Amino acid sequence: MKFRALDKKISCWMERYGHRILRYSLGLVFIWFGALKLIPGLSPAQELVELTVPIGAWFVILLGVWEIVIGLCLWWRPALRVGIGLMALQMMGTFLPLIFLSGLSWQSFGVPTLEGQYIIKNVVLIGAAIVIGGTVGHKHKGELD
Repeated sequence: MKFRALDKKISCWMERYGHRILRYSLGLVFIWFGALKLIPGLSPAQELVELTVPIGAWFVILLGVWEIVIGLCLWWRPALRVGIGLMALQMMGTFLPLIFLSGLSWQSFGVPTLEGQYIIKNVVLIGAAIVIGGTVGHKHKGELD
């Protein structure tokens, strides 16, 4: 098979299944990370949440449930708009430690700690949600739901 033919075949596969894979994988991340928050001590974000929010101990569990709901909404196409709306609200709070816990989030200006990197990677999740949300009313090739 020539390179161009192989490239075309791969590109067509990505176009057909890429959106669905992105949606399901983003949903999986939210369900997984949310589930970790339901069991005290399992989530690496627990300390950040508890230090950021004064009512942090029970808020971690609420946030875990919230994230699981976001993930389920991403998996069920009719609920995409709800899931993306819930995610937008959740993401606003996610970046608060970069401001209010700067000593924990930054080694020095522009150099995040591991916790800071954990927070900053959410930019990728936001980008994925924008791609998914931008086509919420469209039917995609290969989409059955």
